[in-house]
Amino acid sequence: MIHCYRFDDLNIVLDTYSGSIHMVDPVAYDIIQMYEDNTRGEIIKYILGKFGDDPTVTEEDINKCLDDIEELKNSGKLWAEDKYENVAVDFNKRRFQIKALCLHVAHSCNLNCSYCFASQGKYHGQRALMSYEVGKAAIDFLIANSGYHKNLDIDFFGGEPLMNWDVVKQLVAYGREQEKIHNKNIRFTLTTNGVLLDDEVTEFCNREMHNVVLSLDGRKEVHDRFRVDMKGDGSYDRILPNFKNFVAKRGNKSYYMRGTYTHFNTDFLNDILHMADMGFTELSMEPVVTSPDDPSALTEEDLPVLFEQYEQLAREMIRRNKEGRGFTFYHYMLDLSCGPCIYKRIAGCGSGTEYLAVTPWGDLYPCHQFVGDEKYKMGNLEEGVTNTALREKFASCSAYSRPECKDCWAKLYCSGGCAANSYHATGDINGVYEYGCKLFKKRIECAIAVKLKS
Repeated sequence: MIHCYRFDDLNIVLDTYSGSIHMVDPVAYDIIQMYEDNTRGEIIKYILGKFGDDPTVTEEDINKCLDDIEELKNSGKLWAEDKYENVAVDFNKRRFQIKALCLHVAHSCNLNCSYCFASQGKYHGQRALMSYEVGKAAIDFLIANSGYHKNLDIDFFGGEPLMNWDVVKQLVAYGREQEKIHNKNIRFTLTTNGVLLDDEVTEFCNREMHNVVLSLDGRKEVHDRFRVDMKGDGSYDRILPNFKNFVAKRGNKSYYMRGTYTHFNTDFLNDILHMADMGFTELSMEPVVTSPDDPSALTEEDLPVLFEQYEQLAREMIRRNKEGRGFTFYHYMLDLSCGPCIYKRIAGCGSGTEYLAVTPWGDLYPCHQFVGDEKYKMGNLEEGVTNTALREKFASCSAYSRPECKDCWAKLYCSGGCAANSYHATGDINGVYEYGCKLFKKRIECAIAVKLKS
């Protein structure tokens, strides 16, 4: 399977199963698209007719191009065979070993964002803070069920985790003790809205946190539309100085400015550049996922605008990279020479199998986006995963589990998509969130173009 597309002056051919990417001239671009369904004579006649005014395009040149394409096909770099479907089937039979937990240390928040998937941090339930005892049990559970995994991940999440800051610090200290005892390496991360991000938190995070996600939606008027406090006042002016101070002291450690764009700011490139121009270089901007009848929901009419925004973002990143003032965009992070292993490309994030979310009461869910939905409760820290049928169902999710993905060129980049998004869009974790698919494929096209031009 191949995918051919143009980005400005680039003619790009992607081979799905080998991962090969070819930059070709217009003649080769047309020939490749005709190659499988036409004879050599038919191809030569068509190309000569189309490029007949170009003296450099001769029958000899076309034949040479056809020979080169045949050689690429024979070497497995064009129309490579799919060798991974059986791998996906076997991988679903794997032993379940956990390597990451999302600790919901706070089912409470000091902001009141109307588009919040977590119902303003309460997850459609009651407000609560995780106790040290529950967090400690979660770390013990992770280590006991991690098997051969040496590198483990714990994300402090909410609501707003800084509302339970003392427990976060205690759990990091406990984790540091336990990783030495059990020969593990725990990478802690934290996601915050920044309201409580003071110097003490900054110093601790910059010492202990492998990554920190900072929530900022971009321009003041965009950010303050949704990210308001309980009084309805915007949070931009309060959090921006905290974020600037944090990043200035962060050094070369990882962080992300993470925003959400909605129907009200489909010109989200302006929000990305707003953050970049303030000196933030690690950026992410996610499309809102909400009920279709929500005013902030993205519409089909928005898609052409969003596609253009992603293309303009790619061009701006290419330009700034050449000027020595580039920035990273999360969805354009693509390693063309040494990407994720094939198991990760098939199975994705591992929600419900290798990755679980833990509520303040110690209940287990497949990931943070399922918390509060009792149908998706998988067990608890005391008894472990008791809903093994649900775990098996999540294990079946892959790039090969959805019939709609069978002929999709992007399936080994998205791994079949986000199970939570599929569930919220279709009612089934093995469904397909079509809107998200369209955005994802556009992002991959742009990401490849950025890599090829940088």
